[in-house]
Amino acid sequence: MREITSAKYWYLKQIKLFSDLSDEDMKTMEAMTRMEFVRKRQIVYIPGDPGNSVYILKKGRIKISRLMEDGRELTLAILEPGEIFGEIDALENTSRDTMAAAMDDSNICVMRKEDFEKFLRMKPDIPIKLTKLIGLRLKRIENRIENLLYKDVPSRLARILLDLVDEAHYDDNMEVCLIARLTHQELANLIASTRETVSLTLGEFRDKGLIEFNRKEIVIRNKNGLIKYL
Repeated sequence: MREITSAKYWYLKQIKLFSDLSDEDMKTMEAMTRMEFVRKRQIVYIPGDPGNSVYILKKGRIKISRLMEDGRELTLAILEPGEIFGEIDALENTSRDTMAAAMDDSNICVMRKEDFEKFLRMKPDIPIKLTKLIGLRLKRIENRIENLLYKDVPSRLARILLDLVDEAHYDDNMEVCLIARLTHQELANLIASTRETVSLTLGEFRDKGLIEFNRKEIVIRNKNGLIKYL
């Protein structure tokens, strides 16, 4: 990972978890961190690595995943700018049990475990925010795993598309246009399926008039139709 030295203070100020900190607090944190550049598909950490660092995503996307027994990859979370990761292993003093990898060229802020713990002790309101953030992320993962256990592929894929809809903008025709930032393989990893099955299922959704898609975008034409698969 190549270190970034410019504009670190500004990057940190944009992180949701630290947005309410004073300038003095931000300068303290700035001294405890370093900014790094991670190329697309580059690994940040793998299972078994020591949990000795906490990471904050400034730019790009980071995928948190785990290998299943059959060798397939299951994506647990896709993190967007402003999110923190690797904090649970650091706080619990355990080795990594997941893999983190960059989905795009990304900028991340790295803080040593000891410095992170020190900062939490200095600012008692931050742990409260962090606990809520961790709880929300774990709830999302639990819901996804439950969906994998009890739903078929069309239902799982519909759920992922509807989750993406929640973060999308509507156009004048009230259709939802999703920027196709996830490949068919990445969608497959999110629902514990195969790329071929995902492609076939997307084709079925298109044939039923529920969606349209190409390499650049997915257009949700019938949200209620997708909801019926849940």
